[in-house]
Amino acid sequence: MKISIRDQKSKNKIDSLEIIENNSGRVIGSADAGTVLSCLRRENLTIDTDLYELTMSAGYQLLGRGNQKACFDLYYRQNPDDGGFCVFAGIESVINYINNLSIYPDDIEYLSTTGIFPQEALDALSAGIRFTGDVWAVPEGTVVFPNEPLIRVIGPIAEAQILETTLLALVGHQTLIATKAARLGIAAKGAPIVDFGTRRAHGTQAALYGARAAYIGGCDGTSNIKAGKLFGIPVRGTHAHSWVESFENEIDSFRGFSEIFPDNCVLLVDTYDTLQGVRNAIRVGHELQEKGKRLLGIRIDSGDLAYYSKTARQMLNEAGLTETKILASSDLDEWLIESLKQQGAEIDIWCVGTSLMTSYQTPALGAVYKLMAVDHGDGRLVPRIKISHNPNKVTNPGVKKILRFYSGGNRMIGDLLTQIDETVPHSRPVMAHHPMYDYMKKVYRPPFRAVELMVPIFLNGNQVYNCPPLTSVRKRALQQLDELEPEFKRFSNPHIYKVSLSEKLHRVKKNLLSFHRSKLKSDKKSLNSDG
Repeated sequence: MKISIRDQKSKNKIDSLEIIENNSGRVIGSADAGTVLSCLRRENLTIDTDLYELTMSAGYQLLGRGNQKACFDLYYRQNPDDGGFCVFAGIESVINYINNLSIYPDDIEYLSTTGIFPQEALDALSAGIRFTGDVWAVPEGTVVFPNEPLIRVIGPIAEAQILETTLLALVGHQTLIATKAARLGIAAKGAPIVDFGTRRAHGTQAALYGARAAYIGGCDGTSNIKAGKLFGIPVRGTHAHSWVESFENEIDSFRGFSEIFPDNCVLLVDTYDTLQGVRNAIRVGHELQEKGKRLLGIRIDSGDLAYYSKTARQMLNEAGLTETKILASSDLDEWLIESLKQQGAEIDIWCVGTSLMTSYQTPALGAVYKLMAVDHGDGRLVPRIKISHNPNKVTNPGVKKILRFYSGGNRMIGDLLTQIDETVPHSRPVMAHHPMYDYMKKVYRPPFRAVELMVPIFLNGNQVYNCPPLTSVRKRALQQLDELEPEFKRFSNPHIYKVSLSEKLHRVKKNLLSFHRSKLKSDKKSLNSDG
């Protein structure tokens, strides 16, 4: 059932809002206006943005260019942690953001106090902010690589410009966390990973959506209660050292916990002496057995995790508690997990906090949102290019799509950026050009399978994409990681996955670079002659 709201005014003031069933027009409820508006604003991220998005948007409108059609690409330039890939996440947040675009009178009132916006600009903004264009994106859970468009936005430039900052924040953070989770999963070689990072996150919203992204990347659960409630992620947890310290002795604290939580008893054993803690946990484990229950696990949070886990495993096995799991925490990351696995650590479940939820070694993805094409009045999008002395910052112009090539063994072998209307033959070789270096080329030879990655999310401002269940997104990510060769997933000097340009797109880029070089020479010559 879809619903809408209708305001009830007294003396030009909104007092309450009626909730109306759209099909029948029947009033099915009402609420205090302040309460409803507060809820709506929590979903509205329109002014969670940089100042220059609003100044440019207003400027485009006042110059009569607000409806000029433009194409922007959102992409990133470098994999985090010197890795070989990323796992894309954040589209569901992007959809919610675009659907809730709105600017309120008090927003305009605040902008007027900055002294930056002329009244005409404020009037242009107060007329309303909404998006009427098209958004295409790769689905969440897709394995992606540098310099390929993760999101393509086409629409009136004043509207498309508004989206930049918030899209970058939503997608950059969640992709970063999903990628870190995937790397942790690779290090753990299939052993469960639990997100323990809420307390280390950069705020509660980062923790909430970070937990969702971590689940997409492969985590099996989270300690974040709200993420469990909203997203259906399994919640996991034990107890803290403070629980143990609050009792006169450790064994009593363990008994107390097992009495209250006999079906979910995991005991933290390193508060005082780890091995004595294991002995006490074994005593409680036997007491649980007598009641028809079992000790689910013990957690080690400090010390030599390889030594203590192996010793604890031997003690548990000798005591007949072979099914009791050993959990480990203590500032884990993928490199430490990989090392502990190589040392033969007997750890069943890895609980990762800071390094996961903050992507500690690389705390920002560095995603960008660049203009790729504009309409000059005839409805045709003309490619544009940004040039830089840094070759990696030179953009790949035009309205593009991504084709992913698979080998006969269903392994990813490379991605090709093409113009939107290009078709790729499957019966003959396909030439692929390096985006920066002319001498580097790659040829895809049949048999291969080419799959277009991007799907429509919004068309003419209307959402046309239904987000799949989170479990399906997670399944996609794990499947895509399986389709990626191990050489791309190693932590040290991973093989570079090829993202190339088609013949046509390569030619467009070369022509634009040549045009701008000629124009620069002409401008310099004109400047010298004027001098």
